[in-house]
Amino acid sequence: MILAKDVSLTYIDGTKALNNISLSIGMGELVYITGPSGSGKTSLLKLLMGVEYPTSGLISVLGQEIRREQSRNIRKMRKAVGPVFQDFRLIKGRTALDNVMMGLRFLGFSHKEMKEEAVKALTEVGLEHKITSPVENLSWGEAQRVAIARAVARKPALILADEPTGNLDSSNAINILNLLTSLKKENTTVIITTHATHLIESQKNAVFIKLKDGDILDVIRG
Repeated sequence: MILAKDVSLTYIDGTKALNNISLSIGMGELVYITGPSGSGKTSLLKLLMGVEYPTSGLISVLGQEIRREQSRNIRKMRKAVGPVFQDFRLIKGRTALDNVMMGLRFLGFSHKEMKEEAVKALTEVGLEHKITSPVENLSWGEAQRVAIARAVARKPALILADEPTGNLDSSNAINILNLLTSLKKENTTVIITTHATHLIESQKNAVFIKLKDGDILDVIRG
């Protein structure tokens, strides 16, 4: 699924985001990436999405090596990835259903199939009663669930959620984490970055990767 060996990432302004990290993540695993702001969590997800390329080292995702010369193949690989961004990236003026359906474009679905999968995903995240609501009328938590539904509807092999508990109180944060972890199926890998380590301390059957200043401090398999 994911293999990284001695991977470093330095941005064009000279910022060192990751330092010679190595890791292995298998199919169907639930992975939490923890660490303070600036530790490299989001940078690692960018590598896994193929929107950044390693400065050195080797990394492959779903059998696809992440390097600039493979950009065309990386775009194809992203079809099997369901991202949940911090800013949601929902399109205002469109309904929750429209936004989820847009995430299915270019995946070979017919319009009917896109609608069916979008409705199914919104129901799965508890928003069947908000299907026709414009996204700007939704609460922050509801908008977040639309973003998760958009990722789930793609039936991805890999879900990447970047700080999904940010700006939420403990109760809602736990609900979102429970929702994301419930999406882990036999062949779906779910990777979640979070600084809220107190919310995941009791999680079992998961992999915990601790980052600090671009280094992997620890990998624990619970």
